[in-house]
Amino acid sequence: MPLNDKWSQAMKTVYSCLNSIVISRRHMTGAGCNVNPLWVTPPRQPSVLKLLHRGSESSVEMHVLLLKEPREGGSGPDPYIKELASRGHKATLIPVLSFTFVSLNTLSDKLFQPEQHGGLIFTSPRAVEAVRMCLEDDERREQWNNDIKDKWNAKSIYVVGKATAALVENLGLVPLGEDTGTADVLSRLILEREDTNILPLFFPCGSIKREVLPTALRENGVPLDTLMVYQTAQHPDLEKNLKNHFTEQGVPASIAFFSPSGVKFCLETVRRLSGEQLKRIKFAAIGPTTADAMTAEGLSVSCSADKPTAEHLATGIAKALQ
Repeated sequence: MPLNDKWSQAMKTVYSCLNSIVISRRHMTGAGCNVNPLWVTPPRQPSVLKLLHRGSESSVEMHVLLLKEPREGGSGPDPYIKELASRGHKATLIPVLSFTFVSLNTLSDKLFQPEQHGGLIFTSPRAVEAVRMCLEDDERREQWNNDIKDKWNAKSIYVVGKATAALVENLGLVPLGEDTGTADVLSRLILEREDTNILPLFFPCGSIKREVLPTALRENGVPLDTLMVYQTAQHPDLEKNLKNHFTEQGVPASIAFFSPSGVKFCLETVRRLSGEQLKRIKFAAIGPTTADAMTAEGLSVSCSADKPTAEHLATGIAKALQ
């Protein structure tokens, strides 16, 4: 039989089968018939090409591990988790550090003698928390609100980080200008505004701090009164939480570090748990200081946030995971 005749015969057979199905469907869906018509005519399925096209339009959800402390105050989801979710990625937060507050009596004495200092410097939320703890007494709080905070606001109040700035404002203090982003930028701002003939700036800080700011001020003759108000240590459950996370969730697509201390305390465990898959992880840093600490440990930094905010870090991670 010629090819055209074979094709014609095949098409007649197909049309015949389709016609039988339509007739059967009409018969079974008539009055008194309880047969589900879907048994006769299956629901239409998207073509393979459409499925492939659809898959190319949507990004695959990847898992991001955030090695940071929970958000300071407020309610609702952590802003970093929220920003990553808006970009189609699931994030989990594991606390890295624990803090012990010290020297609060000395801190309180200095806070209530603003005339002895030329201004305040806050570079971490914990330092602001230490101040808040000094104001828990009702009498002290009233004195602060009625008199002391205004005396500080008449001076220079320097802040690093949006989270820190928000907590400073909750104390009734007004930070100078906009968030400076890093201690390096802050040191340049102070040197532009201050001179060597002023009272010392008061700097409550932690046990682990960069020496960039104190060194820059000291070398340029700007007096600084530093007081350690909290001690930083590894979170007691860090290793256990990391092991549980890797066991339950597997190796993350990306891991974000938020401080050189986080790199110091986490990296050995992360390497051990990741094994040969370590090279596949996209490592992210909250800023240049943390990125430098990661590089010094031999990590390849896939992205470093342009600014230390949830939006900037999430944008960098999303690009690295594409």
